[in-house]
Amino acid sequence: MEQVSMEATNPNPSSMSGVAAASAAELLCCANARALLDSVDAFLFDCDGVIWKGDKLIDGVPQTLDMLRSKGKKLVFVTNNSTKSRIQYANKFQSLGLSVNQDEIFSSSFAAAMYLKVNQFPPHKKVYVIGGEGIVQELQLAGFTALGGPVGAVVVGLDPDINYYKLQYATLCIRENPGCLFIATNRDSVGHMTDLQEWPGAGCMVAAVCGSTEQEPIVVGKPSTFMMDFLLQKFNVSTSRMCMVGDRLDTDILFGQNAGCKTLLVLSGVTTQSTLDDPSNSIKPDYYTNKVSDILSLLGE
Repeated sequence: MEQVSMEATNPNPSSMSGVAAASAAELLCCANARALLDSVDAFLFDCDGVIWKGDKLIDGVPQTLDMLRSKGKKLVFVTNNSTKSRIQYANKFQSLGLSVNQDEIFSSSFAAAMYLKVNQFPPHKKVYVIGGEGIVQELQLAGFTALGGPVGAVVVGLDPDINYYKLQYATLCIRENPGCLFIATNRDSVGHMTDLQEWPGAGCMVAAVCGSTEQEPIVVGKPSTFMMDFLLQKFNVSTSRMCMVGDRLDTDILFGQNAGCKTLLVLSGVTTQSTLDDPSNSIKPDYYTNKVSDILSLLGE
């Protein structure tokens, strides 16, 4: 994939509202669920709040995925959660009884490594990581080292062990190393580390580094369409024949809209009905429903 020219963006949802669809979202029903199924060849699913919460599957997910596969639909899982590598995510799917292979998974940890690779990051330079093992593993698989120096890039993702020293070292690298890249896996403010409550997301760690460096990062996760370039290469499906299914307006739905996909919001995660209906919300999905398995029940499968 090195030969492909790709650039990530620095998306700020509030400044991108002009790209979002202005029309009202339709509640998924029997008629439009059938029309959606017939018009889509590939479904892109977010994971946290859509497939699972923490380590608990959301009701009806296995049966829905099985039905979509039986209809010949391609399934892709596009997650902003950088704590795991694609291999680790494949193992998580397996542990939850879902048959998903590594090639169907696109994580922001993978996107960070691929951004460096396609932009020919010098292999002799090192990458400093504020984040989990997933980022480090994907960097290693791409041929990069996260230990030692000189540091030519700082990658910031979700880090439950964030501390003042990590913030200081990242700040020094970005401010004092000439040309040092500042890459964010994503800017999600919260996420589901358990099924009971929301926890601070990678956006909190990214915001801290933004504050200390007075710089904005290159964002490789949703809503940046950087990962979409890889999806298009891998699956050879037009974005107009894709549907992005997610629980966040400012990442999942905006990602789908930026790429030209159909969009389906599920209310099983971060976004509530009141948030969707709020007059100040300018990001409207094509369709919305309570949970993924509504597709199955509405189609009467």
